[in-house]
Amino acid sequence: MANIADILKAAKPRERTVRLCLSGDLAGEAARLQDEIARVTGESWEPMSMADRHPARALAEQLAEINRQIKDSETEFRFRYIGDRKYSDLMAAHPAKDENQAFDSETFPRALISASCVDPVMDEDQAAELFEVITQGQVKELFDAAWDVHTSRSGAVPFSLAASALLAGLGGES
Repeated sequence: MANIADILKAAKPRERTVRLCLSGDLAGEAARLQDEIARVTGESWEPMSMADRHPARALAEQLAEINRQIKDSETEFRFRYIGDRKYSDLMAAHPAKDENQAFDSETFPRALISASCVDPVMDEDQAAELFEVITQGQVKELFDAAWDVHTSRSGAVPFSLAASALLAGLGGES
C-alpha cells in the first residue's frame, strides 16, 4: 500500500525547457538566404565549365553556417510548476476582461512566464523588456511552456516520434 508521505517526498514539480534564438539579426539573415536560395534554384542554370558551381551551393553553405551560429546563440528558458496556491493567486490577480477568456491576455502571460521561469530568473518588468526584443511567436513559445507546466495532464509523458523512429532504425526498442 502506498504511503502519501513517501509519495510527497518523491514528487517533483513538472518542468519544461524552451530554446529560443535571441539573435534576430541571424534569424533575419537565415530567412534572407532561404529566400535567395529559392529564387536562384527556380532559375535555369547551366555551368560554363566543369569547375563552375551552382550559385545556390554557396548560398546553402552560408545558410548552414548561419544555422550553426543560430544554434550556438540559442538561450534556454526552464519553466517549473509554481504550485496550486501560487498559480490560483496568479490567476486571481489577472482576471479576464471578458467572459470568453480565463485570464487577462495582456497581463497574465508576462506574470506566468516570470513566476514560473526558474532559469533565467526574471521579474515581470524584465519579462516586459524581453517581450520588446523577441517576436510574438517567441513570446507564445515561452507562454506555452509556462502554461504547459501548469495545465498538462500529470501522468502524460511526451511521446517522441523522432526518438522512437531513431531507436527502431538503430535496432533498439521503440
